Amino acid sequence: MANKDNYYWHPTEEIIANANITQFMEHLGISRYEELIEKADADPGWYFDQVIQYCDIRFYKPYDNILDTSKGIPWARWCVGGTTNMTMNCIDKHRGTSTYEKDFLIWEKETGENGTLTYREFDAEVCRLAAGLKKLGVGKGDVVGIFMPNLPETFAAFFAIAKVGAIIMPLFSGFGPSPLITRIQDGGAKVIITADGTWRRGSPVSMKALLDEVKDDIPTVESVIVVRNLGQNLPTQMTSGRDYWWDALCQDLPIDTPTEEMSAEDPAVLLYTSGTTGKPKGAVWTHAGFVTRMATDMGLCGDFKPEDRFFFMSDMGWMVGAMCAVTPSIHGGSLLVVEGAPDYPETDRLWRVIDQYGVSFLGVSPTLVRGMMRYGDDEVKKYAFEKLRVTMSGGEAWTETPWLWYFKNVGHEKMPIVNMSGGTEIGGSIAIGTVIHPEKPSSFAGPCPGVNADIVDDEGNSLPAGEVGELVLRGPSIGLTKSLWKNDDRYIDAYWSTIPNLWVHGDWVSKDEDGNWYILGRSDDTIKVSGKRTGPSEIESILMETGLIAESAVVGVPDDVKGSVIVCVCVPRPEVEVTPELSEKISAAIVDGMGKSYRPKEIIYVSDLPRTRTMKIMRRVVKAILTGGNPGDLSSLVNPETVEELKAKTA
Repeated sequence: MANKDNYYWHPTEEIIANANITQFMEHLGISRYEELIEKADADPGWYFDQVIQYCDIRFYKPYDNILDTSKGIPWARWCVGGTTNMTMNCIDKHRGTSTYEKDFLIWEKETGENGTLTYREFDAEVCRLAAGLKKLGVGKGDVVGIFMPNLPETFAAFFAIAKVGAIIMPLFSGFGPSPLITRIQDGGAKVIITADGTWRRGSPVSMKALLDEVKDDIPTVESVIVVRNLGQNLPTQMTSGRDYWWDALCQDLPIDTPTEEMSAEDPAVLLYTSGTTGKPKGAVWTHAGFVTRMATDMGLCGDFKPEDRFFFMSDMGWMVGAMCAVTPSIHGGSLLVVEGAPDYPETDRLWRVIDQYGVSFLGVSPTLVRGMMRYGDDEVKKYAFEKLRVTMSGGEAWTETPWLWYFKNVGHEKMPIVNMSGGTEIGGSIAIGTVIHPEKPSSFAGPCPGVNADIVDDEGNSLPAGEVGELVLRGPSIGLTKSLWKNDDRYIDAYWSTIPNLWVHGDWVSKDEDGNWYILGRSDDTIKVSGKRTGPSEIESILMETGLIAESAVVGVPDDVKGSVIVCVCVPRPEVEVTPELSEKISAAIVDGMGKSYRPKEIIYVSDLPRTRTMKIMRRVVKAILTGGNPGDLSSLVNPETVEELKAKTA
């Protein structure tokens, strides 16, 4: 229940005293969090240098200069002259310590099969696969895709790729052929690591066969490594000289494969994120950058400790996958990995695994919580969650109802919900909570230290409390994407050109009189379905490829369960008759190309789409009509009659 100050949760004196962020501030001689933010924003180089030292982020060769902005803030270089490797900081550094004998990875398959790997055992798996990758000719700078469900091998692959100096390219396990082709082509992947298949709600689903289907469209792929996950439940065709079973490739290979010494600024991860126009954008994280951001976001602010067990039911294909790999390992904690759905084979599976496996540090998205709420309070009340002490949330903005439901039923009104919001291009958070700040529903404590975040108007002026503005960065951040993959011009155009000298993130944000920040949603047309960000162009291109649709506008509209669902507003080709069968074909094309989660809620047919005089389709107008919102200024429309037509179609 909220206090008179509208805060629902207050940290105890014990929590504040034992918090990682408190001890870090004491180390720096800083008494107030606000002072830390001020100092970190004034001198981000000083701040991240202190984080690196305090959090034991290691280098083979020490850096000469923490930060170089001589080419401008968008092109900032970090840890200049230093050499390191992400795998060294997450796995190798635990060798010879008591941590090395601790459980690191605890796993459960959809079938119920489970197991545990210590750091020592996991390291051996990483080393064997790294040696296998070298046998296939993989080395520094090569791109290796991970197209995998949540299995222990998925995380071993993550660190093995980094270990040999190659670049990890995570791919969402639910992708259809179109997004797979786009990303693999753009990234130029040399090897793909996949599974024969995975279980989805009791049914075997092939993954290797999908790669076979698109093999002619991904000519850079020389080899495919396949994990036996389903085995005899799913016969798998293997091509000699290209396809290799993981276990056969790694058999009898050494468990002490050396880790490649990499420049701190070398790419470690290539992760694609979608925008409103054009093909997906390849964000690039470095060996030094991502581990440092996880140390500050999850370790200092989130309060992850070596005794914690981390669990976030997500997919390696999204940012959370890399977060799951790095957060527990860099801190010497443990990770729970679960294949399948949170509500299958039993509807309380999510709550059961949290309780059964002793999760203490849980990640959730509002979409996940909304989805579990439909099964009722009794499903969650079966479990005590005795080990659970912190929840971190991300992926999208909360609304009050699911936040309060989770706070009451899972957190028992005693546990903090540490809100984090940033993105793939950030490599971490922009707005963040901590365990030393009181909480209101969906609130953030404020900006993340060292990123120079601000809330501004269209001219870049800082806004006072109570006003809604754009979320921006005013300075360099160590986790920020190193341009976009092979596309410097798009990097500047997408992030640094809207307001000169500011990174414009594309989120609407406000703050209250108490200093709490709130993310209100995207300020562009990007669609989020179940927390997954997708650009309309990816879906619209699939509609065009059917040969049935002349033009389309794909938008996301609010949904109580998924957060957002897809609606397609289509202009059929002149010779095409609008029938129920047409809608079935269009829906099937989207599912086949993008995956089941992208099945449209509704398909609407119109004679034309609202567009500007430069013929740009006005998706914000389409979305406003569909949701009953204000379409805003329509003076730039060349065909205002389309607005009335669409209104009539949705009346």
